[in-house]
Amino acid sequence: MSRRFEALDALRHRDFKLFWLGQLVSLCGSMMQSATILWHVTLLCDPEHKGAALALVGAVKFVPIVVCSLLGGAVADVFDRRKLLLGLNVLLAVVAAGIWWATRQGSITLPLLYALAGVSSVLNAFEAPARMSLVPSLVPEKHLPHAINLNMILFQGAAVAGPALSGLVMALLGVEWCYLMNALSFLGVVLALTRMSDRGPLRGVTARVNLTSIAEGLRFVWRHDLIRSSMLLDFLATFFASAVGLLPMVTQDVLGLGDNEAAYGWLVSAQAIGAFAASLVLAEVTPRIVPRGRVLIASVVVYGLATIAFGLTKSYALMFACLALSGAADTVSAVLRNLIRQLGTPDHLRGRMSSVNMIFFMGGPQLGELEAGLVAQRFGAPFSIASGGIACVLATLWIAAKTPRLRRYQRDDPVLEEARAS
Repeated sequence: MSRRFEALDALRHRDFKLFWLGQLVSLCGSMMQSATILWHVTLLCDPEHKGAALALVGAVKFVPIVVCSLLGGAVADVFDRRKLLLGLNVLLAVVAAGIWWATRQGSITLPLLYALAGVSSVLNAFEAPARMSLVPSLVPEKHLPHAINLNMILFQGAAVAGPALSGLVMALLGVEWCYLMNALSFLGVVLALTRMSDRGPLRGVTARVNLTSIAEGLRFVWRHDLIRSSMLLDFLATFFASAVGLLPMVTQDVLGLGDNEAAYGWLVSAQAIGAFAASLVLAEVTPRIVPRGRVLIASVVVYGLATIAFGLTKSYALMFACLALSGAADTVSAVLRNLIRQLGTPDHLRGRMSSVNMIFFMGGPQLGELEAGLVAQRFGAPFSIASGGIACVLATLWIAAKTPRLRRYQRDDPVLEEARAS
């Protein structure tokens, strides 16, 4: 295959191609629902307490991640990951259908919406480790960087289409239709999983779902400072500079656009548009990036600076541009962080490593939404966003100063092979 198209090499492997295509529709529906829930909360809550109501969305998503994800990682390392994903995606579809039904019948309340969002988060705490740890087994190691980039393209493409479609559907058909479309979107990944090869449990693995196996995953992450510091960097950056949860407030109050669902949908998509553009470039250049540690740190600093600028402007166009830049920077760091984790982790620990990582990469934004909402309730959304960006930059510089190995990390660094061998 020519160098121009070498990023597509991973799609030559049947099971990866099926899995990738199956997620194409499913992730779009999930992104649509995430944006819809935030907007829906502002419609159900007291207008004087929007910040606190949005903060609670982060809380009900964060708590299940902390409580359940470590167990989810242990389960992913013991059971057939394909069959596990099949069952979990069916259950996620049922929950989405439940939200649709309650909204359509007019019986949805704020506590019920929080509860159902929490149930989805519990299921995601088991689904994400299984999904992330399955991918390296679907392609040979030489194609893993391309597989990770293709997954990033898929994720960011869905993050563009999902919220934009959410705003359009809410404006034309109503909130409840977004939930129904998400429920139906799971058919794609369910059909793909049923057609993939039956891989069975990991061979030669004696792990059990117990505290000992969970502790083994925690010890592995803690022992290897390159993996540990990449997770901490992810958590602190997204905790401080997670502005997406405040976009309903920004649209309605800062920009004064009121209940303009379409404007909100595109603003949510802005970050993903930048991320999607960056992922297309990274699909070709990632294998050739040598000073990966320095590029990783620089990209997170840019992410924080773009967040500061977003918080300080009141122009829709400039906000869109700042969010797009932050999305591009976040994608660069996300691809490099994923390479560190996947290349440095043995297969029998990938589920548990992914579950620890999930606490950081999913827990950071969800807990960040809680923090940002509470600060916005007291000081306003612009202050909450800009101060979070400042904290993100400072935290990144602190981690870079404290972890020389992360700064010096380069392509083909033997430390990852040593970590995996250990």
